[in-house]
Amino acid sequence: MSSNSSNSVPCGMTTVGAKMLVALTGMALILFVIAHMLGNLQVFLPGDELNQYAHKLKSMGPLLWVARIGLLSVFVCHVGLTIALTRRNAKARGALSSNEIQIRATGERYVNGYSYETATTASRFMIHTGIVIFLFVIYHLLHFTISPDHPPVAGDELIDVKAMVIEGFSHSIVAGVYIIAQLALAAHIYHGAASALQTLGLRTDSTKPGVSKAGILLAAIIGIGNISIPICVLTDIIS
Repeated sequence: MSSNSSNSVPCGMTTVGAKMLVALTGMALILFVIAHMLGNLQVFLPGDELNQYAHKLKSMGPLLWVARIGLLSVFVCHVGLTIALTRRNAKARGALSSNEIQIRATGERYVNGYSYETATTASRFMIHTGIVIFLFVIYHLLHFTISPDHPPVAGDELIDVKAMVIEGFSHSIVAGVYIIAQLALAAHIYHGAASALQTLGLRTDSTKPGVSKAGILLAAIIGIGNISIPICVLTDIIS
């Protein structure tokens, strides 16, 4: 392993190992996003279904904190290794000599076999959408988890999460922030899921078309599902 790799990837981990861990943590985070979305979509159900769901989570006690710490660890690992790999790749590209940059007959520019012209927009901006998601997670925690005084439901133990969601998204700026963040998340998942499957050896020439379509479908479902909530609050469909 070259010194460039060892300097960027922590604890002597190989670049291949780091990419595998990024793929695995990414898939774990996608599963969480799906579960989180399904929970939030209960805001469309009549009555206090969303409040009951939130109460069940809160009643898990120590197990909820174990899950939170585990999720935070996965998130930090994913972000940290992604930054390390991005820095390593940038250093490697900067160190290339001119004869290592191939100009193919098609006019496409390749560096280490990577085509900049054929790369998708989502893949080119993975680090940027990742930064948007990271900042949004901090904002989301401050907005709905840490800062607010949760209103009770008629003096009951239940927290009126539904009222809190409606109140939050009734402000167009707040709703706009969430919508932009969910668009970034959808773009990130679109490329990230396919990239993770390729790293894990599950995206081959024969499976590539199906994987690409599945990535588009998954990103669309998550994007539409999450964006539907602030839009429906703004349009009084949820009230």
